[in-house]
Amino acid sequence: MKTLRSDNAKDYFAVASSFQPFLDSHGIIHQTSYSNTPQQNGVAECKNRHLLDIVRCLLFHMHLSKTFWGHAVLTACFLINRLPTSVLQGETPFSILHPNRRPFALPLRVFGCVCFIHSLTPGLDKLAPYATKCVFVGYS
Repeated sequence: MKTLRSDNAKDYFAVASSFQPFLDSHGIIHQTSYSNTPQQNGVAECKNRHLLDIVRCLLFHMHLSKTFWGHAVLTACFLINRLPTSVLQGETPFSILHPNRRPFALPLRVFGCVCFIHSLTPGLDKLAPYATKCVFVGYS
């Protein structure tokens, strides 16, 4: 990486004061845009909006609280990377990066649906539940 471009919100500098020296030591130039000009960050802003639109859809559709937003973002990213895009002439980002792997190792599930986790607890009697009821919140 030669150049890191970010908005002027100072997000990268708030995390650690050693970030700029790290960039300098690796020869990375940090460019910032002017304040309150999201149009200068066109591609990033567009992708961010796309992700957040899907996150809102996932959370609102299944009536989940905002506390699941992190899981929803990861699930949205997982799904977007496996959808065909015109930028790659109908290919998926996943298939470009991993040409020999299947995009879905497991069947797709509905985000927020009820799922059951098999219990391997020893000593369960015949009438004990063999699964725990959970909510599906994403892929590993």
